[in-house]
Amino acid sequence: MNEQFRALVVNKTDNDFQVGIKEVSFNDLPEGDVTIKVHYSSVNYKDGLASIPNGQVVRTYPFIPGIDLAGEVVESKDSRYEKGDQVIVTSYELGVSHFGGYSEFARVPGDWVVPLPDGLTLKEAMIIGTAGFTAALSIHQLEKNGLAPSNGSVLVTGATGGVGSFAVSMLAKRDYHVVASTGKKSEHEYLKKLGAKEILSREEVLPEKKGPIGQQRWAGAVDPVGGEQLASILTNIQYGGSVAVSGLTGGSEVPTTVIPFILRSVNLLGIDSVYCPRELRIELWNRLASDLKPNSIQEIGNEVTLEELPQVLPTILQGMVRGRTVVKVSQ
Repeated sequence: MNEQFRALVVNKTDNDFQVGIKEVSFNDLPEGDVTIKVHYSSVNYKDGLASIPNGQVVRTYPFIPGIDLAGEVVESKDSRYEKGDQVIVTSYELGVSHFGGYSEFARVPGDWVVPLPDGLTLKEAMIIGTAGFTAALSIHQLEKNGLAPSNGSVLVTGATGGVGSFAVSMLAKRDYHVVASTGKKSEHEYLKKLGAKEILSREEVLPEKKGPIGQQRWAGAVDPVGGEQLASILTNIQYGGSVAVSGLTGGSEVPTTVIPFILRSVNLLGIDSVYCPRELRIELWNRLASDLKPNSIQEIGNEVTLEELPQVLPTILQGMVRGRTVVKVSQ
């Protein structure tokens, strides 16, 4: 293995903050059971936060971000993995307190590693990444709580983002009537290509005047937005329906009442992809290679290089990213 390799490094001192491509060595990598040559990573909201001085994601500096990676095992102390195995690592502490995927090589604990399932390439796995996995977990939990295509339409908020794009495409593949919500009028054609049957503006989901209970509009919802919009959605879910919430780009405060829960038996399902149990994680990745693999996966992905990352990372914080941005880290 080459002693030196490239990585995107962020560093913060009392007087300065830097983001750039640097040469690092294997001695710089943290402890771990499995060393991986990283072929692809991806851009997530958390990665954007890691690239700014006040993002409150990175705990120690200097640091290599990237909460997703896919690549090939080059060395393993874990008997479950051998040199040459193709693998995926997403979430846990990767890219938060443990050096992440924006590096030509990474070293991680064996328990974080998932074998690449048949039916997915390494690039497709990173088009999916944490965002697609979160969408799959949302749908899994909604269906576990009774959601079915015959129940009625399903709302997806933040529909042009990573989680939203995948939720629209996966639900459409499973024959749901998908209602996509977005604030971007220019992206309506994109959402129709993913399988959305209806498209609503943010204002139609979050009207100026709303009461504690509204019309029963949707059988369920995938919501990576949160905030006041989530409160409004809860008032419009059908009896016994569920909302899977996985994000807070709309804020962490949810100004709601107990009325939707006690009058309509509505369920609010919290979705955490970071510490999702390994058994379920492997099950869902296998489904992401089969029945949950979007037909429009290439439509959702956009590829950039490691060198382009310093310019690309701020765009996800500005809400300028459509779908998923995949990073080609090494050959």
